[in-house]
Amino acid sequence: MSIPPAPAGRYRGAVQVVEAPAKLTVSLRVTGVRADGYHLIDAEMVSLDLTDTLEFEPDGEGIEVVYAGPAAANPGLPVPAGPDNLVARALELVGRRARVRITKRIPAGAGLGGGSADAAAVLRWAGCDDLGLAARLGADVPFCLLGGRARVSGVGEVVQPLPPVRRNFTLVLPPMSCPTAEVYRAWDRLGGPTGPGSNDLETAAVAVVPELARWRDRLADATKTRPHLAGSGSTWFVDGAFPGPDRVVVTTTS
Repeated sequence: MSIPPAPAGRYRGAVQVVEAPAKLTVSLRVTGVRADGYHLIDAEMVSLDLTDTLEFEPDGEGIEVVYAGPAAANPGLPVPAGPDNLVARALELVGRRARVRITKRIPAGAGLGGGSADAAAVLRWAGCDDLGLAARLGADVPFCLLGGRARVSGVGEVVQPLPPVRRNFTLVLPPMSCPTAEVYRAWDRLGGPTGPGSNDLETAAVAVVPELARWRDRLADATKTRPHLAGSGSTWFVDGAFPGPDRVVVTTTS
């Protein structure tokens, strides 16, 4: 599959700058569990104009992480700057080296694929368009590499592009993370519930982090619209633009 060039890729001297768009899981159904314990999904994902920025200096080494925008106001999980960072793992996977400065605007642990987007940016920078290789870094990396709007299935490795649709969403980013593995374990423990909205993981996520319900209800009260959970959480979103305190209005890039 041909991968389009990196969005807003540009050079500043010897430094190449690549944008890493967040992904929003608009809908998510859990369709089964493989023998190895990985869950099968059927989801719609879109890229957003909320982005991290990666600056690659080919002659250097190491990772620097700085925070801006929503990630600075709502840091979520700390982002490691060492070998556990997905950027470092992606560099190793493609056999490249560089000094990388990551400006984080996508909060970690928010269900918006920030780490996966950063890893996909490395693959784009390295000229790698292999979705199978991307899947070795994480379930969301293949979609983040392709970007746009797509139906995502399997454990995330099957990405079918969909026609672009321009949409606005309003996000609420609770100041907490929602660990994906714990949410899926809770989904199993609860008997595999179907979500009350467009996301089968919502009930499990609220069971893992009960405080999420308060943030969902705040967004519902402010917008008079039922919020949806983004992936395994912790972000809640509604369709449309509803500017206000503790809210971030975003637009799809497709």
